[in-house]
Amino acid sequence: MLTLGIVNTYDKIKVLDAHYRAIARAAPICYAFGFSLALFDFPFKMTADELVEYVADKTTIGESGKYLKMLHEKKHLFVFDLPKKGFQSQLGSVVVTTSKPEKKFSITPEAIADEIIHNKSFLILVGLGRKGLPKDLFGLAKHHLDITSQGISLETCTAIGCIPAHIMGIVHTKSSGK
Repeated sequence: MLTLGIVNTYDKIKVLDAHYRAIARAAPICYAFGFSLALFDFPFKMTADELVEYVADKTTIGESGKYLKMLHEKKHLFVFDLPKKGFQSQLGSVVVTTSKPEKKFSITPEAIADEIIHNKSFLILVGLGRKGLPKDLFGLAKHHLDITSQGISLETCTAIGCIPAHIMGIVHTKSSGK
C-alpha cells in the first residue's frame, strides 16, 4: 500500500481553510496515482463520513470532494492522531519528506520506485504548515526523501502533487521496461 500522509502543523484546535483545502487538493492526486490518504493531527472532531461531507460542502476543489468520497468508499482515507511512538505499521515504511535529508537516511525517488515495484509499502509524510514536518517525526522514519534530489524546498500542495506523480512516473517507466 502507498499512503500519502499529511501532518497538520497549523492550528490544532480550530479548523482553518488550509486544512480542508489541502485535503481537497490531495484527494484527486492520491486517487489518480493509487495512493491512500492519511491525515494526522487535524482538528476535526468528526467521523470520516462527516469529514468527507464537511470538505465537500466547503470547497469545489477536487470536484467538490468527489475523489475524497471515492477514497473513503474504497477505505483509502484514514484520520489519526499524531502517534508518539510510531506510525501504524499497516501503512508501510515511514518516509519523511524534506529538502535537507540526513545522509544516512536519504532515499531517492528511484529507490522508492524500485521498492514499490517489489510490493513494498510506504507512508510518505508531508507537513501542512509553515515549518514543515515536526523534527521529532524524523526519528520515527526509516527514510528521508528529497523529491527534487536538489535540496529545493516545495510548498505543501506542490509537494502533494509532485511526490506521487514523480514516484509513480518512475514506477511506470521501470515497469514497462523503457
